[in-house]
Amino acid sequence: MYQINALNPKEEGHKARKRFGQNFLHDQRVIAKIVRAVNPRTGDNLVEIGPGLAALTSPLIGECDALTVVELDRDLAAGLPERVPYPERLTIVEADALKYDFNQLLKDDKPLRIVGNLPYNISTPLLFHLLEFGGKVKDMHFMLQKEVVDRITAKPNTKEYGRLSVMIQYYCSATFLFEVPAGSFNPPPKVTSAVFRLEPYAQKPIIAKDEKALSRLVSHVFTQRRKTLRNSLKGMLSDDAFEKVGINPMARPETLTLAEFVALADHTVA
Repeated sequence: MYQINALNPKEEGHKARKRFGQNFLHDQRVIAKIVRAVNPRTGDNLVEIGPGLAALTSPLIGECDALTVVELDRDLAAGLPERVPYPERLTIVEADALKYDFNQLLKDDKPLRIVGNLPYNISTPLLFHLLEFGGKVKDMHFMLQKEVVDRITAKPNTKEYGRLSVMIQYYCSATFLFEVPAGSFNPPPKVTSAVFRLEPYAQKPIIAKDEKALSRLVSHVFTQRRKTLRNSLKGMLSDDAFEKVGINPMARPETLTLAEFVALADHTVA
């Protein structure tokens, strides 16, 4: 059984830094639940983004033989070896995860398993950055504000369904795991959080001819989500494209499946 070492940032003398989007997790029940969801094992190529005060790092490192952490805050990085059991298992990378080349962490052809309580202010660009390494990642377990997790895991015909849903689900299987109340953090954020899992596809079940064209089309229609597809896609699709792909031009974007978005993107006018 792992030992949970949930640290209080006030006791540690570290003030959460707003510019880094820091909210430190301290709820032991939530920490235990996350570790169970990740299910770390000996031999895993495990990477934690933003270890903070090691509340999650400590139980994770107790369950595996090696853990790499990527931390931007130099003060927090310097104190990590003293906060965890088995510091000899810990590798610290001082870097901005948004710019870091995660290929550097590949070893012995073992895919990465990535986990983290992500800074809310950079969550979306960071997720898309990580998806660039998707073929080398086994899974990712993250905590974000629930509103964003709802959008990532949303299905068609729901109000949450949008660009984030379509584009992340193009690359990954996305699963909502559980909610985390604001009181589980110090300082508490103003929103409810949630933990979710992403599993990048080794082989995508649906492949677009041009992924940039898919991204452009999806982004475009969801900025005008109240418009019909015919109105929002004027000039982007040939007149007979809707008929060719069997999609009603009077439909609205939130009703389309991923496969239908890919079909439309494949028929866009260059």
